[in-house]
Order: sequence, then C-alpha cells, then structure tokens
Amino acid sequence: MSQAPQTIEGWYALHDMRRIDWAAWKKLDQEERRAIVQEAAGFLARCERAEDAAEGGSATYVVAGHKADLLMLHLRPTLDDLVRVELAFHKTRLADFTERAHSYTSVIELSRYTEGEGGGGHHAEREAALARRLKPQIPSTRYVCFYPMSKKRGESVNWYSLPMDTRRQLMHQHGMIGRSYKDQVVQMITGSVGFDDWEWGVTLFADDPLPFKKLVYEMRFDEASAKYGLFGPFWVGVRLSPSGLEEYMEGRLPS
Repeated sequence: MSQAPQTIEGWYALHDMRRIDWAAWKKLDQEERRAIVQEAAGFLARCERAEDAAEGGSATYVVAGHKADLLMLHLRPTLDDLVRVELAFHKTRLADFTERAHSYTSVIELSRYTEGEGGGGHHAEREAALARRLKPQIPSTRYVCFYPMSKKRGESVNWYSLPMDTRRQLMHQHGMIGRSYKDQVVQMITGSVGFDDWEWGVTLFADDPLPFKKLVYEMRFDEASAKYGLFGPFWVGVRLSPSGLEEYMEGRLPS
C-alpha cells in the first residue's frame, strides 16, 4: 500500500453560498427592508469578530454569475462552532429571503509532503508561522476565488498509488508555482476528505482578480494537475462589508 502523508489540521471552514429571492425582497416596503438589513449586518459584523466562538473569523462576498448571490466564509475552531453559525443565520429575517445554492465543509490542512521546507529561523518563529497558517486571518483583499478539487483515482492514472517520493516531488513543483504568486495571491487550502464531495477546497484572495486566472491556468500545465488533478466548479466574488449590505440589497455594489 502506498504511504499516506501526515497532515496537520487547524480551523474548520464553511463556505456558505446563498441565492437571494429578489422578487420577494422587492415586495417589502423600504422600512421593513431596512430593519431586516440592519439585523443581518449586525449578525455579519459579529461573525467577523467571531463573537460566537473562542476564536476565528468570517467574511462575506458578492458572487459574480448565476451560482449564488452571496458567499459567507466562516472559520471556527470546531465543527460544532460552524453549525452554530449556520443556525444563527437561519434565525435572521434575511435568511427567509435566501436559499442555499451550495455549501462546502472542510478543515484547514497542511500536508507533510514538504516538511522541512521554509523551516528557517528559531523554533518560536516556526511555531508562530505554523499557527498563522492553521489559524489564518481572512485577508482584507477585495476579491475571492473558491473551488474544490480532487486527485484522480482512475484505472490508468491513480495519484494514490504513486510512491511517496514521487508525490512529494510533484507537490514540490506544484507548490513552487503557487509561491511565485505570493505577492499577488494569498491561498488557503482546506481538506475535505470525509467531510464533503471533493478532497480539498482552495480559497484564493487577491486585490486584483486576474491573477486567479493566471495562477490556475499555469498550474494546469504542472504534472500534478495536468495528469492527476480534477477540478470542481469555481466561485468568484467581491468582498462585502457588513456596513455595505444595505447598499447591496438596494442593488448597488459598494465601492
């Protein structure tokens, strides 16, 4: 049996995609819409501060295209914390005007394929760097891109039957492409084996959406992706602050 790499896990992640019932929303009068938005904005602000848990963070994005209207990203220490956030949203009046278009449950994951790389500095510095990756602050960048992916397990090409050294080398080459975009894109990898339909979730953050395309396209030519990668649907969105929710619900994208 091929050797499985060790992994280190951090916070749990929920990507909650919501579609708004605009027809029902427009039937409400201005005063009622404002009251609903104020309640929802307060909920989102509390989520960003993770007031419902010991630590964590949240962010909301306006999704481009038909797949959803809003994407709420929640990071929390436990799976129970994520369920509590879901339940809290269901209690808001805004939830009555949404339906869940999609969701993705996972946990922040670091594989040990490249153990030892970038391990310079004192022990305390390495521990601090590790903690930042396992318990990250959601970047304040304007754009987000999320997609799930898996590795192929076909009859002729099977990632999981490759020797550990081969997988380690391929992941090193794959990671070098990502690191070449470190000044443009922040990435968060979450593991979802046993949690959701795909094996990993990839969340990218940037102040310019174009590097999303360039990074993913370049990785398509990397052997780890070209030969062994399977990609799910993509969601791309623009950051929405709680204070900007009212403007968005009135049909305007906050600056």
